[in-house]
Amino acid sequence: MKIQSYLGVLLLSILLFSCSAEDDSGSSTPPPVSQQPPTPAPQVPTPGKSSLSAPENNEVCYEGEAVDASNSKVTFSWDASSDTDSYDLQITNQESNQTQTESGITSTSKEVTLETDGSFSWKVVSKANDTSDTTSSDTWQFYLAGDGQENYAPFPATIVSPSSGAAVDATDGKVTLSWEGNDPDEGDVLSYTVYFDDVDGLQDPQTANINITETSLEVEVESGTSYYWRVKTSDGTSSSFTLVYSFIIN
Repeated sequence: MKIQSYLGVLLLSILLFSCSAEDDSGSSTPPPVSQQPPTPAPQVPTPGKSSLSAPENNEVCYEGEAVDASNSKVTFSWDASSDTDSYDLQITNQESNQTQTESGITSTSKEVTLETDGSFSWKVVSKANDTSDTTSSDTWQFYLAGDGQENYAPFPATIVSPSSGAAVDATDGKVTLSWEGNDPDEGDVLSYTVYFDDVDGLQDPQTANINITETSLEVEVESGTSYYWRVKTSDGTSSSFTLVYSFIIN
């Protein structure tokens, strides 16, 4: 009886081992599937830089086409740039520092009505449909004259230093701001007012910064602070403003 029980247990063990061996062989891991590397996205070229044509840079008495006593149509034109689908035309009134933008231009010219007797700067931004990259042209300026005008406003001053975005080393806690003036009327005496602050370059100027005749001004600064400035140019009759420039003190 004991022999029969032993043989039964032995037979059951052999059967279990055999089944386990078959299960192990049947559940083998399949070989890994080869994956193709992702196809890289095509590179979209950055739009090219456009060359400006008209109104010409520093043109003194551009007249345009009169609309009424105080407004004229001005036709802006430029050369086509490479890899470009459209253009934005940005025009800045240099006295008020206000910019208007004509967007989505698909040709290389645009007619815009502007107020006469004022200085304007302008540039063209090249854009493409499949990229957020843009490229700006140089910035030109001109004076839009009115009918029978005898005195022209001075051109906005040209900033010399510090350049916009520069990191500047102070000397004894001071930095010198410098610029150049230009007036289309011979014989006009120019004076300048410097707006300088650590807010936005639009705050009221200090008394010492008003109606100076030099083309430089020493200002006190602090390390690690960003400063903003612009220059108003006056010929005694009319005036013009630069854009706001900024720099940081090391």
